[in-house]
Amino acid sequence: MIVDVDTNPQNQIYYIGGLILNILKQQKNVAFSYMDVFETLNKEYKVSINLYTLSLDWLYLLGTINYNEKGLIKCF
Repeated sequence: MIVDVDTNPQNQIYYIGGLILNILKQQKNVAFSYMDVFETLNKEYKVSINLYTLSLDWLYLLGTINYNEKGLIKCF
């Protein structure tokens, strides 16, 4: 379930997904490696690798990010 009333919103994939999109938006590069985005996210917000991966999966399913040989790419 994406929305759960028993946990903090900061621990939800839609919130982490928004943070990931914000990181991709602020950076000047076009493509980012999987771990570069994770390390940037963890500087300010402590996120587990599992929650990060689930958030990336969710963003990919929504069509907001793509992944190719260069790395993560924001689609809009």
